[in-house]
This record gives sequence, structure tokens and C-alpha cells, in this order.
Amino acid sequence: MIDFDAINRLTEPEFEKFAKLIYKESGIYLKSAKITLLSNRLRKRLQALNINSFNDYYKYIEGLADKSKEIESLLDVVSTNETYFFRNEKQFEAFQMECLPDISVKKQKEKKLRIWSAGCSTGEEPYTIGICILEAMQYFRNWNIEIIASDIAHSVLEFAQKGEYSGRRIDKVRPDLLKKYFNNNVQNPDFYSIKDEVKSMVRFRMLNLFKDPYPENVDILFCRNVMIYFDKEHQKILLSRFYRSIYKSGYLFLGHSETIHSISEDFVYKKILDTPVYVPKDN
Repeated sequence: MIDFDAINRLTEPEFEKFAKLIYKESGIYLKSAKITLLSNRLRKRLQALNINSFNDYYKYIEGLADKSKEIESLLDVVSTNETYFFRNEKQFEAFQMECLPDISVKKQKEKKLRIWSAGCSTGEEPYTIGICILEAMQYFRNWNIEIIASDIAHSVLEFAQKGEYSGRRIDKVRPDLLKKYFNNNVQNPDFYSIKDEVKSMVRFRMLNLFKDPYPENVDILFCRNVMIYFDKEHQKILLSRFYRSIYKSGYLFLGHSETIHSISEDFVYKKILDTPVYVPKDN
């Protein structure tokens, strides 16, 4: 196997080639300051393929008759996937205490709840959504409930489907919820597995936000800390597609550092329990 440290850092021309390829395939915009980060991420793929230079790896991709699988692997190693249960607790408080009861009233006749976690990473977000729904189940007796969890990276979806977590990933789970919705691993007490009651609510799928069709009639859409990877042009496309995907009585949750100001007029800012949330303009 190729020695990881023996692979030289990307040159600027090499970085530009890969950055353009990644942008074309995913909309992810990499500034030149990310050259070291990208070098380290790509080295993993070079090791896996036993290729000893970035230039040869680029030629390898270009020479493939069907590039889709290798592009998938490329985007997999490039993606940043760090998250944990109940990340930004205030948002989940607003979701559980205000948004869910509101949706339950507005859709009482249909009795269908559809939530999309876009950029779900290793699964903590959609499973947290599931826990919140179960904690608010008095509003949704005999409802059809579906949580769609999507990501562009195959490896994180595999991790998510296993549903096993430890360390800082579960630090913010209250002890009562940990006992109620997780099984402790007897052989390895540091690990907890999400219970089937929650697991069965979530449907994972691979989805490229700029190439694949979106789920339709979504009541609540979580897309947190995803828009920061795209330039303004792609952010506009993303929000326009979200608007067409989301129910007009629905809600959009973004990351705490993300905003739609000067990007989209399709959504209106709303504060719920001191938490910024966005609703379709004709809600």
C-alpha cells in the first residue's frame, strides 16, 4: 500500500483541477485556503487505489468510462461529517414544542407527517428528530410518519444505518432519553445502539442536492450546516428547490450560522422560542 505521508501535497494547479471537478459534481466550493485539507482527504482515496500521485488519480478518473462510482467515492472522502445528537438543542426544542403541534393541527385530516433531514451525515440528526416525535406522540396517534434522511456520502449512510454511537456523539442526550431510546452494549458499555422504535421511523438514501430529485410534500426540512459549503449561486438553487419541495404550511431549519438574507425571497424569517426558523412566504 502507498505510504500516506509519502504522497506530496497538492500543487496549486492540481488543487484547481480537483476543486473544479468537485464543484461541478456536487456544488461544493473549495477556497484555495483548503489545499492542505483537500490534500489530506484525497490521500485516503489514493491509498485505497494504490495510486501514488494526485495527477495520476485525476487521470484515472478521467479515463473511466463510467465515472459515477469513483465520483461518489471522491465526494465521500471530501465531505465533512461531524455531528452529534441534539446538536443546537434550542432548535429541537422549537421543533418539538411548537412546530410539531402546529403541523398536527394543520394536517389533522391527512394525518401524514413527512420530515426530511438533508445532509444527515452519520444519522444523529434524523434519529434526534425521531426521538422528538416520539416524545410528542400525543399529537400523532395513528398518523403516517416518515423521516427521510439523505446524504451524498455512502460511508456515513452505512454508519447511520447501524445506529451505534459513543463518546461526544451522545453527550447531549438526556439520561432519561438515553435509557428510553437506546440499548447499552453489554460487551462494550461505551457504545449505545438506537432502539428499533426510532430506527424504523427513518429511511436513509443517497442524494446529490444538485442532481437528484427531492422528496415532495415535506412538512419540516432540516438542512443544517450544509449551505456553508456552497457559493451564493448554488445556495439560491438549493433554496428554490427546497421551496418547491416543502409544504406551504411547513418549516425550514438551517444551521445557526446560515442565513437566507439576500439569497432567497421564497422563505420568511420567523423566531420560535428564540430560535430562527424559516417558513414559505405564502404560509
